Amino acid sequence: MKKKKVLGLIPTRLNSTRLPQKALLEINSIPLIIHTYKRAKMSKTLDDVVICCDHKKIYQVAKKFKAKCILTSEHHSNGTERIYEAYKKLGKKYDLIVDIQGDEPLISPDHIDKVANKHLNEKYADIVLPTLSTKIKNNTNIVRVVSNIDNYVLYFSRSNIPFEFKKNVNFFNKHLSIISFTPLALKRFALHKQTPLELIEDIELLRALEIGLKIKTMKLKGDSFSVDVEEDYFKAKKKMTKDKFFKFYKA
Repeated sequence: MKKKKVLGLIPTRLNSTRLPQKALLEINSIPLIIHTYKRAKMSKTLDDVVICCDHKKIYQVAKKFKAKCILTSEHHSNGTERIYEAYKKLGKKYDLIVDIQGDEPLISPDHIDKVANKHLNEKYADIVLPTLSTKIKNNTNIVRVVSNIDNYVLYFSRSNIPFEFKKNVNFFNKHLSIISFTPLALKRFALHKQTPLELIEDIELLRALEIGLKIKTMKLKGDSFSVDVEEDYFKAKKKMTKDKFFKFYKA
């Protein structure tokens, strides 16, 4: 049986709103985007890994660190549209495309493998993504996920969902920024205009739900997080000193 091919794409843009040029911020002399790339390269499932950026500054940094990189349009509304452009430019066929957000410098290669392997064994899911448990409330930078008993996603929100009306919950499920797409699902998403709920919550995967794509979720353990604001950056710098994967690629 022919081995299925899996592509890892890392979308990033220079002018992030909440933390300008965060992709190029350094932890131990390595930019955030390169931390993400080097850790994705440690995955056993991905056949290739490519950074997809919108600016020559990031492109030049990627080349300096000998990372594969594709320059894409500055006009995409989100990372999923960006990786679709890069996928088309590569011109190769893959069975799955795994979107690994460029602002997660502590991303675990093991998590990437678990998501990809889960999707390779899923017949009916267009998209597979993981969640981590969090007790953090009222932080709009964290996207929460609600799923049904078969682990299909019902909704994403920046609010505390489910709402604790009658019963308190010990934790919420937060979206971990690894998203596995079938090629057809990625194309359907990228070619569709932005949808009402997506525009309200500013969560791109709401578009996938609104156009009828089936998203399956899985729970993982860990403490990876997105670097969205300066506080996250300092937190990531501190955690990197004790990170078990960093020792394998540090300069």
